[in-house]
Amino acid sequence: MLPYFAGERTPIYDPSARGLILGLTLRHGRAELYRALLEGTAYGVRHIMETMQLAGTRPARIVAVGGGTKGDLWTRIVSDVTGLLQGIPTETIGAAYGDAMLAAMATGNRDAPSWNAIVDTIEPDTAAAGLYDEFYGIYRSLYPSTLPQAHALAAIQERGSGAH
Repeated sequence: MLPYFAGERTPIYDPSARGLILGLTLRHGRAELYRALLEGTAYGVRHIMETMQLAGTRPARIVAVGGGTKGDLWTRIVSDVTGLLQGIPTETIGAAYGDAMLAAMATGNRDAPSWNAIVDTIEPDTAAAGLYDEFYGIYRSLYPSTLPQAHALAAIQERGSGAH
């Protein structure tokens, strides 16, 4: 699944990118669609991590925030897909909390990073890596393979034709 339902920002920067679900069969139901959405988002995180690596840095871990931290499934999938350790902090509000911490650090408060200690850690399951690597290769091929069609659909949708 390409989870580009609002275009895509990092790392492809394409507001005309569109979401895509590929490979459905009659044996797939809601649970498989939900998991595909989580996995597609995790592949997006992996793509960002690879882009960061190409820029010269390799994150050692991911810190999860937001609603996805409330259950175990999404954080498990992200760690397995990326192969990275994932920390769950005490406070998972997200960007606003991180912004406040950065502002505090910028004003000289060096204790700010201790405001939100990591309380749980998810280690990647190396047994899942092989299959996720195969699926990730397919994921990465989908955007360039469907780019003309996605942009054509975006142009029609932007005209407001009423068809979706």
